[in-house]
Amino acid sequence: MNKRIIILGAAGRDFFNFDTVFKNDPTYEVVAFTAEQIPYISDRTYPKELSGKLYPKGIKIYEEKELPTLIKKLKVDVCVLSYSDLSYDQVMQKATLVNASGADFWLLSPEHTMLKSSKPVISVCAVRTGCGKSQTTRYVAAILKRAGLKVVLVRHPMPYGDLREQVVERFGTMKDLDKYKCTIEEREEYELPIKNGLIMYAGVDYEKILRQAEKEADIIIWDGGNNDTPFYRPDLFITVTDPLRAGNEVSYYPGATAAMMADVIVMNKVNSATKDEIDMVTANVKRINPRAKLFYADSVVKADSPNQIKGKRVLVVEDGPTITHGNMQFGAGTVAARQYGASAIVTAKDFAVGTIKETFVRYPQLEKELPAMGYSARQIKDLEATINGAECDSVVSATPTNLRNLISSNKPIVLVSYELSPKGGGFDNVIKSFADKIKKER
Repeated sequence: MNKRIIILGAAGRDFFNFDTVFKNDPTYEVVAFTAEQIPYISDRTYPKELSGKLYPKGIKIYEEKELPTLIKKLKVDVCVLSYSDLSYDQVMQKATLVNASGADFWLLSPEHTMLKSSKPVISVCAVRTGCGKSQTTRYVAAILKRAGLKVVLVRHPMPYGDLREQVVERFGTMKDLDKYKCTIEEREEYELPIKNGLIMYAGVDYEKILRQAEKEADIIIWDGGNNDTPFYRPDLFITVTDPLRAGNEVSYYPGATAAMMADVIVMNKVNSATKDEIDMVTANVKRINPRAKLFYADSVVKADSPNQIKGKRVLVVEDGPTITHGNMQFGAGTVAARQYGASAIVTAKDFAVGTIKETFVRYPQLEKELPAMGYSARQIKDLEATINGAECDSVVSATPTNLRNLISSNKPIVLVSYELSPKGGGFDNVIKSFADKIKKER
């Protein structure tokens, strides 16, 4: 008899694991997906157009909180964890719940899911959400472009809309963000690469995405999401660590896996960390992956209107995932507020309304910083109302998307950028040597 499977996910790795392991194997029957971590992604169906001939009706997606009931109701044999940025404690809590409900609990190895490309691949992953993957990706892409290579980025999935319309998404101009009805979270990842002249792909079917990307690339960069491992088998594996969350590199799933698999480890944000924090991460990564080359980097923060920060009471807006399930205590917006002399950072929680208020309830560690949540039109409106209701002089926005284009604010919005600045020339030399090798082999 075939095993009955539930895949635990968050609209990304779950669909990929289904496609690569379960979709065409009649010894398994995937009876449900569950959804967690991201709002508004449950109560829908993985469509029949994508699920294959074994699933002519598609596969229903439920909220993860229904899992114990679903295991018994659907007579489930195995639950497969397929999303990221979870502490070891959280992983084992889920495993214990699944076991107690009568099912086995599985973790799939990257070795059994990664796809092989016909083009060289560099993967950029991280040990936690918000370590600085995207700024590292941009830095690596710039070196490769200067070497004369055609670079195409493929981003970890964020298919939060109609999955049938998101099979393969190609982003080459800013108009594509509207074409694919991108959320704030998607715009945070896509805007800057597009402005830098890069082509980026995302979507649902990563086999199709890969084959299309290969047609216009000399090299592909896998730009990871959360702290997940890559979907494509890398020829050079880069993992970014964060000393501001020292210890997480050996206590979060699957970030520690990414650290153990890496050829190169970049410790970002050392200009904001203490010596003890840097020393802890250094010791941990050398212990779990002594073969990896370790490089240190600053995250350089700049504001486009410093005069709107100095001496002002400011509201700080940060990248949503970084300070929600990423558990960052502060981000680049707070760094900028301090760096440019704000008189005070107001407590965002005091002004939250609607779905933004619900976010503060769900993530009680949040107080002063406002997560740039925008997974729906309603949530964007609530974000706008929260900002406009805040008692402050200006808004310091460190979300990578241009908030001025998405909301109508009754106070000035200062845009904060942050870029990777590696120390010494070692990291650059690794990327340049890789580029030289590719050019020789072409």
